[in-house]
Amino acid sequence: MAADTPLTEAEPGRAVADDDFRRFADFVPLMMWRTDPQGRIVHHNESWLAFTGRSQAEERDCWRRGLHPDDADSHLAAFETALAERTPFTAEFRLRRHDGAYRWLLDTGKPLHRNGTFEGYVGTCVDITERKEAREHSERALVEKEALLAEVYHRVRNNLQVMVSLIGLYGRAAPAPCRGSFEALGQRVRAIALVQQHLHEAPHIASIDLRDYLHRLASGLGQLRRAGRIGVTIGGSGTSLVEPRTANALGMIVAEVVSECLDTTAESVACAISITIDAAAGAPVRLCLVSSSDAGATPSGKVEVPNLGPRLIAAYAAQAEIAAHGLGTRAEPLILQLPEVLVHPAD
Repeated sequence: MAADTPLTEAEPGRAVADDDFRRFADFVPLMMWRTDPQGRIVHHNESWLAFTGRSQAEERDCWRRGLHPDDADSHLAAFETALAERTPFTAEFRLRRHDGAYRWLLDTGKPLHRNGTFEGYVGTCVDITERKEAREHSERALVEKEALLAEVYHRVRNNLQVMVSLIGLYGRAAPAPCRGSFEALGQRVRAIALVQQHLHEAPHIASIDLRDYLHRLASGLGQLRRAGRIGVTIGGSGTSLVEPRTANALGMIVAEVVSECLDTTAESVACAISITIDAAAGAPVRLCLVSSSDAGATPSGKVEVPNLGPRLIAAYAAQAEIAAHGLGTRAEPLILQLPEVLVHPAD
C-alpha cells in the first residue's frame, strides 16, 4: 500500500486528504486508504480504523507493523513497483485485526490524478479470509482425493495383472475348444489393465483431459495385440475434463471396440478405428467411434468366441450414465453422449 513515513508541513495541499474524500470514505463500509505523491499514507477511513483498533495518527505513522511478517516484504515491493510506474496494483496480505487475529485482505490501489497532476494512490481492502480458507480446503481435499484414487488404481492394476496370469494358466490347461475363449478373456483383462494404467498416469486423476487420455490409451491398445496392424486415431474439435468413472467407462468401450475389430478379422488384416470428439462450447460432449471391419463371420483359422461386445459396451455406458447407440461399424457408428453434469471444458 504505502510507506509509513509521516507527512510534514513542508508539503502544503498534500499533507492531508481532501475533506470531501474523508467524508465520503468514512461513510463507505469498506476499508479505504490514501497516499500522497511520494507514497506516504495520509488517511485511513473509519472502517480501517475499526478493523485495526488503532487511531488515525497511529495508522498513519506505522500501519505496516500490523502486517504479517511473511507478507510485509512482498507487499512493499508490489506497492513500490506500482508507485515507480504509477500503475494500478493488487496484492494479498495478512493484517492483524484489533483482536490479534490475522485476516487476509485483497488490496487494490489506483493512481489518483487531478488536472493531469499525480496526487498519490487511493485504494480499498476487502477481507477475503473465508475465500482463502475455502480455496485452501478445496486444494487439500483435491490432493487427498488424487492420492486415494492413485492408490485405488494401483491396487486394481496389480489385481488385474494377477488375473491375467491365472487366466493364462487355466487357458493352457483347458481343452482345445475352450482355449479361444480363455485367450479372448485374457486379452480383455489386459485391455482393462491398460485402461487403469492410463487413468493412473493422468496428470490429474480427479479430473481427466478426455482427448489426452484417449490418445494415450489408443496408442497403448494399438500395441497390445497385433502390433503394427491396428491403428486408432483421435479427431474432432475441442476436449473436456471428465471424472474418473466417465473416463474409465469410455476407456473400456474403446478397448472393447478394438477387441471386436481384432476378433472379427484375420491376423494378417490391418484394422483402423477412428474416434471423433465433438466438444463444442455449450453443447453435450459426443464421441463417434468407427471400426474399419464390420462384425461378421469368424475368419478362417480363428477359434470362435462369444460375441459379447454390444452387451459389454451397453453395460460400461450405463455405469457412467453415457447414452450409447450404434455398433461402431461404418454402416452404424457408435455414438456416445456424455452427461453434461460430468464434464466441463478444458482450459
